[in-house]
Amino acid sequence: MKNENLEQQFLDQVMDHQAIIHKVCGMYCDNEEDKKDLFQEILINLWKSYPSFRGDSTFTTWMYRVSLNLAFQRLRKTAKNMEQVMLPTTFDTMKSSGKEGLPNREKQQMYAAIEKLNEVEKAIVMLYLEEKGNEEIAKIIGISQNYVRVKMTRIRRKLKQIVEE
Repeated sequence: MKNENLEQQFLDQVMDHQAIIHKVCGMYCDNEEDKKDLFQEILINLWKSYPSFRGDSTFTTWMYRVSLNLAFQRLRKTAKNMEQVMLPTTFDTMKSSGKEGLPNREKQQMYAAIEKLNEVEKAIVMLYLEEKGNEEIAKIIGISQNYVRVKMTRIRRKLKQIVEE
């Protein structure tokens, strides 16, 4: 009976927060087939590690961390070339209006900009756009809050340099 309860808890949590997995897959995969494969891989790994989830963080923080780690591993294995596109320099206006509020061209530029970043920078920007605070981003990524702020400053500078080139 205990196993059935554990399974139901897991399924409930995943159903409530599956959008996290979809966002990570969308951020780190170029085509639908890769997204589906990564989604399944993340689900399998979440299930395998769920019994050891101690609750030191929220379920969503843990879910982001597992999802991002798997996406990072997959990226290292495939190492694809990125497309060169003109990029926006600030995420603040995109964050406040949400991607739905952006014109299609700006959305494309935003995602093209994020594609140019390394895996950790992509994760930080994705979480920032999800309106996660520095504390939660730090927990998910596994770095200090101060380093999150430093990384965001560097990411903005990096994007500005890319745009100017």
